[in-house]
Amino acid sequence: MGFDRELEMGDYKAEGAKPAANKGEVDDWLPVGSQRSGKWWYSTFHNVTAMVGAGILSLPYAMSEMGWGPGVAMMILSWAITLYTLYQMVEMHECVPGKRFDRYHELGQAAFGPKLGLWIVVPQQALVEISLCIIYMVTGGSSIKKVVELLCHDCKPIKLSYYILIFSVGQFIASFLPNFNSISFVSLLAAIMSVSYSTIAWGSALHKWIESHAVDYGPRSHKKTDNVFMFMSALGDMAFSYAGHNVVLEIQATIPSTPDNPSKKAMWKGVVIAYVVVAMCYWPVAFIGYLALGNQVSDNILLTLEKPVWLIAAANIFVVVHVVGSYQVYAMLMFDMIETFCVKTLKFKPTKTLRFVTRNLFVAFTLFVGISVPFFGGLLGFFGGFAFAPTTYYIPCIMWLILMKPKKFGLSWCMNWTFIVIGILLTILAPIGGLWSIVKSAKTYHFYQ
Repeated sequence: MGFDRELEMGDYKAEGAKPAANKGEVDDWLPVGSQRSGKWWYSTFHNVTAMVGAGILSLPYAMSEMGWGPGVAMMILSWAITLYTLYQMVEMHECVPGKRFDRYHELGQAAFGPKLGLWIVVPQQALVEISLCIIYMVTGGSSIKKVVELLCHDCKPIKLSYYILIFSVGQFIASFLPNFNSISFVSLLAAIMSVSYSTIAWGSALHKWIESHAVDYGPRSHKKTDNVFMFMSALGDMAFSYAGHNVVLEIQATIPSTPDNPSKKAMWKGVVIAYVVVAMCYWPVAFIGYLALGNQVSDNILLTLEKPVWLIAAANIFVVVHVVGSYQVYAMLMFDMIETFCVKTLKFKPTKTLRFVTRNLFVAFTLFVGISVPFFGGLLGFFGGFAFAPTTYYIPCIMWLILMKPKKFGLSWCMNWTFIVIGILLTILAPIGGLWSIVKSAKTYHFYQ
């Protein structure tokens, strides 16, 4: 595998590999870890951008599939578990003296071994990043379509595929920003947008609830089997909402570190503030959105709300701006993987031409899949369980048990094993519900509609 990159004072490089270029030249060229000038507030807005994304728009729908009791419990439990596992990731970034694990897969190699660590982490992380970029393509296109429908009643309707294509133009352009530090402004703007449209979503929902209390909170379907599958899909929706773990080490890699002032101090400060912002966004949208709309809410709350027109249109514009930034945060990790593979395994020279070709191909791929399978709710449920639950809920716990070796049957040991079990259940149940939703939607779907 070509993704194992040299660490500053240690290496998991495959035997016999020859560097494609000078190590300093390659490290300066690659997107992740090339500059260590980040501040704690970089951690805050990068994490907010990474987490408060498209998944928040589906939370009222997930609540309607679970009901008040299980829905509230799962929302709070997911927030607490993922904050704990994110803390573990931050702590493990420099858990080996003299080394910094700048990437998720490098930490996986330290825990599971040079080869097994790659096979465990890289496919999962790549699936998370690719699926997020695909879903952000769908979200961006859907939001542009909603804006046009709200503001231009006389406009001739066009296919969703065209709106997704329009949204992709911004991604093709933004993808040429070279590294994490270069997208800081984009990420900050995206974080502001996410807080803004979240506030509009729950504020508009509250206004709707005040106007009319005729809301049905009963099961979404009369069939028990349908409700069971929807419950499982909702688990995936909630797991999907917490994806920051897949970029946390890469974000921390941008922060300088010294023995007296390790990077984890600044990183953890940013993470805590980010998680407070996450709670302020997630919980009101989920709870007030469900309170106002009940089981009539769609899998994207901003597509359900209609009034006030100008405010809902503004919220959808904010979503478009936000997902441009979120797409880039996750795409940057894929760019790093692909470009590392090209220069270290395939021995390509680190040039702008290589970057132009690889990044355009990646954006084009996510565009093609997004146009072909724009099932927002089903995709969230499927990928939320299949890819997000492992990297967010229990792979950090397993690595903590291996690397940090907490006392057997102690508090840390018991908590980690409990979260491993919860995460594995999510990985099994949520994809079943998400796949059921996709199959059900596909029955009435025409490609490139």
